[in-house]
Amino acid sequence: MHNFASKIINWQKVHGRHSLPWQNTHDPYAIWVSEIMLQQTQVAAVIGYYAKFMTRFSSIATLANATQDEVLQHWSGLGYYSRARNLHNAAQKIVDEHGGKFPQDFDAILALPGIGRSTAAAIASFALGYAQPIMDGNVKRVFARNFLIEGWPGLTKVEKKLWVLADELMPQTDMIAYTQGLMDLGATLCTSSKPKCMFCPLVETCGAYATNRVKELPTSKPRKVIPEKQTTMLILLSGNEVMLEKRPPTGIWGGLWSLPEISMTDIATEIAASRFGLEAEADNPQDVIRHVFTHFKLDITPQPLQVIAKPPQAHAANQVVWLPISEAITAAIPTPVRKILTQLR
Repeated sequence: MHNFASKIINWQKVHGRHSLPWQNTHDPYAIWVSEIMLQQTQVAAVIGYYAKFMTRFSSIATLANATQDEVLQHWSGLGYYSRARNLHNAAQKIVDEHGGKFPQDFDAILALPGIGRSTAAAIASFALGYAQPIMDGNVKRVFARNFLIEGWPGLTKVEKKLWVLADELMPQTDMIAYTQGLMDLGATLCTSSKPKCMFCPLVETCGAYATNRVKELPTSKPRKVIPEKQTTMLILLSGNEVMLEKRPPTGIWGGLWSLPEISMTDIATEIAASRFGLEAEADNPQDVIRHVFTHFKLDITPQPLQVIAKPPQAHAANQVVWLPISEAITAAIPTPVRKILTQLR
């Protein structure tokens, strides 16, 4: 067990990643933001967002004092928007309950919105030097292959087994190199496809490599038929302006601005009149856009409408806003809406 940790540490110091924007710092705020962004998102996709986010929200206080719209605007396109809402809520909690300073106690970190055990452990390890095991997707893959752990890691009983192993393997020194090394190994060598086993520091002890089971482990998630849904999005146009509607605070795209949605059987002009008080003429629908979520696929039919008369305060209670298309594209909107508006422009 001790040999496992030492191999990871020695490999990371020589071959691991050392120049990511959130590395070479012990600032818990910078590390916290990076860990939240990296949940279910690849490093390459995060880097650009991270730099812009940290420039705009340079401190916990700045983030806490911002509006949710501002936070979501800087998160727009990164997906899984509950992460941004939780980050914002957690910053406000830190200001209210911890005087604006990131908590130093592990349980207090774990109590923040949007932070689970593994994320709390990564922050505690990188920022505070605590000895806490982590368990992200990369680490699960390394453990499952090296120690021949059967079963899909998303199952509770399998995950419990992996956490026990993580506790047993954890060293008491060089925690930063060990924690980063596990992440780096899974991200660069022990990848889900085309792993580079011959360069791996664990190749001599890896059970999956020895038994030719690298492709089998970790066990894949049981396949389910992904449901398909359809919706129509209204593109309400008045001159060069488009109308956006605020989505509910929770659920898909919670809190973002979006094009109003109607069912496939609704009549667009009637909805424009009854819901928004707008007299409009419908143009031909645009081509269907498919957007894939984790649990379903959504086919979106964009329906342009030319507004004949726009009241000065058109149904303000519906939380709508009129923006020039160029401004709407940069607002806090979902990715497929940005695609629709970009094509429109």
